This record gives sequence, C-alpha cells and structure tokens, in this order.
Amino acid sequence: MAHIAKHHQHVGNTYDESGLVTYGYDYELERLEKHQPVEFAITKRYLQRYIPDGVTVADVGAGVGHFGELLARRGCKIYLVDVAERLLATAKARLVDAGFEQQILGVHHASATDLSFLPDACCDVVLLLGPLYHLDSAEERQRALAEAVRILRPAGLLFAAGINRMTWLNALFNNEPDSVLEQRDFFERYIHDGRFYPPDLDSPGYVYLATIEGFRSEFTAFTEIGLESPRHSCER
Repeated sequence: MAHIAKHHQHVGNTYDESGLVTYGYDYELERLEKHQPVEFAITKRYLQRYIPDGVTVADVGAGVGHFGELLARRGCKIYLVDVAERLLATAKARLVDAGFEQQILGVHHASATDLSFLPDACCDVVLLLGPLYHLDSAEERQRALAEAVRILRPAGLLFAAGINRMTWLNALFNNEPDSVLEQRDFFERYIHDGRFYPPDLDSPGYVYLATIEGFRSEFTAFTEIGLESPRHSCER
C-alpha cells in the first residue's frame, strides 16, 4: 500500500466526515447531481466522447463513484483510488450494487502522488478529476501528473480538472464582499498563489485554485516526453 502523507490524509478525513455544510461525506454524495449539475453534465459528455468502451481506467480521486459507474456501464475495467476511505468504500459499493464487481481491478486507499501499487503502462485512461486542487504545492501536482503518465499506456488519455481561482473570488465579491475585505491580507496573497492554508475545521484545507494559464502550464514538462498539449476542458 502506498504511503499517504499526513496533510493528504487530512483531506481524506474531512471528506469522510458527516454534517459539514459545503464539504464532507453527505455533501459529496449529492454534490454533482444536486449542486454542480453543469460540471457533472460537461464531464460526462467528454468522458463519453473520448473514452472507448472496454478500456482500463484508473479513477484517481474516485469520490463516490459517479464516473467509475458511468465507465463500467460501457464495459471499462476500473481501478478505484481515493484518500477518503469512506468515499472509496461507497464508490466500490456503487459499482458492486450496479452489477459491475467483476470490472473492479483494485480498490486503493492512496494519494495521487504515489500510485506505486500500479505497474507502468497498465491503463488506457487516468482520471484526475479531484486530486490536483487538493495538492497545494507545485511539486506535489507534478508528482501526481508524473504518476498518471507513468501508468498510462502509449496513446493513453489523461483527464484532469482544476478549480478556477478568479471565478471563486468573483463569486465571493458578489455574495460576501465584507468577508473579502475582512480578510484582505489572505486574499492579496491568494490572488498570487491560489493556496488555502492552514486548514480550518470546516474545510479540507490544502486547496489550490488555478488560473487557466497556470493549470495548462502544469503539463509543460510532460509534453516534452510525448504527452500532447491539454485541450480546453469545456465548450461554449
């Protein structure tokens, strides 16, 4: 089993907690369908468009298994990986209950930065739809991307997601302007580095929100070894 760093485990523990307002297990169960349906629809559209039936997928940051189930229904074989044990168990149960137990290749409580339990070139597709915005250092994000590239077969597909830094800030200015002014020092720093730290009691902490240019630049080192430049994540 891969080692999980303490600050990564903090993220996992928070997602496994019940009763939190905007994070945690209860919220994550319904987040995509109830709170972020546009994100859910766009992500499903792109997974359906580009991922062939019957391929091998590492769902790293599997959450409660929405996308694992979507791909299992198309005959894909799935490795489930997450730092949150309760979410991981729920993702596995979701696939089992839907009749796809034989398509689960492995269930791993682990961080995206250490996928050493998976061999090189074992997957046709890697999903990093959650981990990158909980890795608040550039070094850790690069490590996660390197691991994803390592386990991909030639011509494999990597799907990665980030959270836009300025969109979140714009929403705060529109909805809670006083909170921005009250924490001016924090937000002046946040505009430059996108980092939330240290963690508070009601959030996963260790959050990194990217700019579009910054997110795309994360992949630069890997284009030099054959990974194609990332495409836009959505269409207008």
